[in-house]
Amino acid sequence: MSGRLTRPARSHLEKARAAAISAVEVYNKPGSLFRTPHYLVLMTIAWTALFHAIFRNRGQRPWYRKRVGNTFRYIRIDGDFKHWELEECCNQFWGEKNPPERDNLRFLVGLRNKIEHRALPQLDPSIYGECQALLLNFEKLLSAEFGKQYSLAESLSVSLQFSLVAPTQRAKALKALAASEARSVVQYVEKFRTGLPPNTLQSSAYSFSVFLLPKTVNRASAADISVEFVSYDPADPHQAEQLQKVTAIIKEKQVPVGLKGYRRPGEIVAALKSRVPFKITTDTHTRSWKYYEVRPSFANPNPEKTKPQYCVYDELGGMYGYTDAWIDLLVEALSNPDKYKEITGRDPIPVTLSPTIQTAH
Repeated sequence: MSGRLTRPARSHLEKARAAAISAVEVYNKPGSLFRTPHYLVLMTIAWTALFHAIFRNRGQRPWYRKRVGNTFRYIRIDGDFKHWELEECCNQFWGEKNPPERDNLRFLVGLRNKIEHRALPQLDPSIYGECQALLLNFEKLLSAEFGKQYSLAESLSVSLQFSLVAPTQRAKALKALAASEARSVVQYVEKFRTGLPPNTLQSSAYSFSVFLLPKTVNRASAADISVEFVSYDPADPHQAEQLQKVTAIIKEKQVPVGLKGYRRPGEIVAALKSRVPFKITTDTHTRSWKYYEVRPSFANPNPEKTKPQYCVYDELGGMYGYTDAWIDLLVEALSNPDKYKEITGRDPIPVTLSPTIQTAH
């Protein structure tokens, strides 16, 4: 939606763009120890202002109302209208729809609430993909609603990197996340990701990850582009194959493991629900892999150390895949009331099995 803007819409739009640019500046600032919290606070302001601009330009007032007799009146706080916060903006904009962009916002707003009063620089590398997607989703919606003339593309650039790889520093950062003050944050991240459906986890609208590759040219030219983003469709087998070839070149000395043929956590839960006569949730699965120690915890600096007959780690996606043998093991164990309680720490709640969900072998 482009064209003439209403005055309130323009005001909110300017605020949204300014907040987004400030968010990128603070994130890319070298040496920042409060990078992610600052970024998330500013991007929350940016997203909220963008939604308010959209609503005002559509002639909708993004203010809370209450019923007074037979009419509705807008709620005021200290004389000002009470505007919808970001969560309510999402509800109003997407309604019953739940695209990856909404899950990305929901994840990062929840994370902001947990870390805005803490300094956890060790967390930055593990959630970079979600932070990058948050910005790209903002830019996409901004351009779609108001036109390319309001795009931030000309104002932003790819940040410079100090090194090609830093496995030692990354390992130290992950290890530091195991500290007691970060434990609740780690648990939040792990629980949220585990509960997402596979199509959301694979979507670049939820988490945008990149590899920086040296680019060779035959001649020097001012017109050459040093950095460019190439669209990637995970549903295209040819593109997926090409990406696997590229990532195999720059991986550290590890055996590349793809998740083809393996199952995501959400699929495990669905399979167990169809075969176990007791209540199954994502928490049940989390407690199960911890009980059997088939994979390390989120903060472990060696995520590849799994029990391969049940679970493997995919470095490319930063996710775990599970085998059919793992499903069979859990079906047998969790179908036993005593074993169910031993694994989960809870009494089993009987349920009626659904005949429509089957596990393929």
